[in-house]
Amino acid sequence: MALQDIVEQTVTGLGYDLVEIERSAGGLLRITIDLPWQPGRQQFVNVEDCEKVTRQLQFALEVDEIEYRRLEVSSPGIDRPLRSQKDFERFAGHMVDVTLKAPMGAAGQGQVAANRKKFRGTLERAEGEGWQIVWSDAPAVKPGQKVSKKRVPAPAQALGFTLDELKEARLASIVDFKGRKPVSVGES
Repeated sequence: MALQDIVEQTVTGLGYDLVEIERSAGGLLRITIDLPWQPGRQQFVNVEDCEKVTRQLQFALEVDEIEYRRLEVSSPGIDRPLRSQKDFERFAGHMVDVTLKAPMGAAGQGQVAANRKKFRGTLERAEGEGWQIVWSDAPAVKPGQKVSKKRVPAPAQALGFTLDELKEARLASIVDFKGRKPVSVGES
């Protein structure tokens, strides 16, 4: 049985979602897990979850004679990768970093360079089957900075894409040291 199949069966059998499998030099096998998404409910993987999966994976990998030196099971972290349609639905409305496979080309209209491939903005569902990212290139206002009422805000820009056009998508790593904000219903 292939490594992907063994890990996926073990992780899902324990009630978790498999986010990523990574093999590194030196025999490191890194498995990233998450709790299944339930709309309106925010849950986080804890140390006990990782320990439970680690113990079961050690047994399963030994039985199938999969070679590795060190096994590491962890949560996706603040810059969680988005890969499936389910991930995009789960994190709609969140800030994301998107990297396209190819530059925008002719789609780059307005102030955006035609060779740009990386974007940070709010993930939204586009009309049809695709997705879009909405952002503004206006510089962020610093705390305590006075902003003129006459200042014209930078226009919001949007870029539509499909999952096939993505090289990589991740939650934007935004750290707020004031604590977690309550999430409104419909978000996670």
